[in-house]
This record gives sequence, C-alpha cells and structure tokens, in this order.
Amino acid sequence: MDLHMPKDTQSDRAKRIEDAAFALVAEKGFLNMSMLAVAKSAKASNETLYRWYGDKLGLFEALVKRNTDKVKTALDAAVQDGVQPFARLETIGPVLLAMVQDERAVSLNRAAAADATGRLGQALASGGREVVFPLIRQTCAEAIDANELGGANTAEIAQTYLTLLIGDVQIRRAIGVLDPLSPEQINSRSDHAAAVLKKLYPAAP
Repeated sequence: MDLHMPKDTQSDRAKRIEDAAFALVAEKGFLNMSMLAVAKSAKASNETLYRWYGDKLGLFEALVKRNTDKVKTALDAAVQDGVQPFARLETIGPVLLAMVQDERAVSLNRAAAADATGRLGQALASGGREVVFPLIRQTCAEAIDANELGGANTAEIAQTYLTLLIGDVQIRRAIGVLDPLSPEQINSRSDHAAAVLKKLYPAAP
C-alpha cells in the first residue's frame, strides 16, 4: 500500500474497498466482479486497487485475510489478557464458528468452488485453514503443558476440536442448505465442542 499515506487513512480506505468487494462478491459472484466495479463502489481509483492488491487474486487473498484476522485478533487479545490456554479455545471458538458460517465466508467459499483453476481454493486454504490451524494446535499444546488437556498428538487434538466445532456447518452453508446459526446456537455448539474435547483428551490426574 501507499507508504506515504497516514496509516489510519490507509486502513480506513482498505476497509472501505474490501467491504465493497465483499458486497459485490455476494451480489455478483467473484468471477463476475470486476476491479473497476469495486473501485467505483468504494469511491476509490482503479489504479489504487491494482497498486495495493496487484490483481483480483490479490484482492481475494486480502478478503480471506480480513476474515481470518478476526480469529487471530480474538486469540491475541485473550493472550494479552492472561487467559489460560483452554479458556482461549472457549473464547475463540464462537469467533471462529461465526466467521466460517457468515455471509462473507460463504461468498468466498462459493467463489473458490466455482473457480476451475483452483487458484482461489489455494488462496482460501493458505489464508484460512493454514493460518488458523497452527493457532489452534499451539493453543492445544499450551493447554497440555498447563495440564488442562492430555495427549501428545497436538495435530490430532486440534483437528478433533475443529471437527467438533465446525463439522459440516461450513459446507452446508456454502451449498445453501443451512440457514445462518444464531448467536445462541454458535455459543451452544462452541461450549459442546470444548466440553467433548476435555472428555476425549482428559488431563493427567
């Protein structure tokens, strides 16, 4: 991005551009969306979009990152507040579940599924799961160190947690057979995932 621009202005403009892109992806689909349409909707120049994002793939990657950042921000805040590792899972669970099933994530998933080149799918994986999974795995490892969970295979534990938390919600939302979960449903499912994880991987007595 333009390094001569004040950072707060830069951030505000990026958010406006990415919000406009999300709206257009939901309305038209990513493949039918143009950079020019995003620029017009965000009241930005087309040159700015290409300078900041490079191309449509770069913009797509930025949209994925904006969604994923919600989880990272919540986890970072929990760490800063001194929240214990397992409680961090309980904190970020609702954030992660809400993120993967909201309209923005649904639009990104549908765009990736419709892309025959596979480039959007790769961008979605590298900016989504490949960012979130290590955070969950590290938190599980710290919960084991704190004797809040038991087990040695942190990858297995993290995968089990994500399966319990998300299951088929993401794909069912993407194919249009599941309505958005309510906040109550999100919290209930998150609480259940955490409780079952503790039963499956109990801490040493």
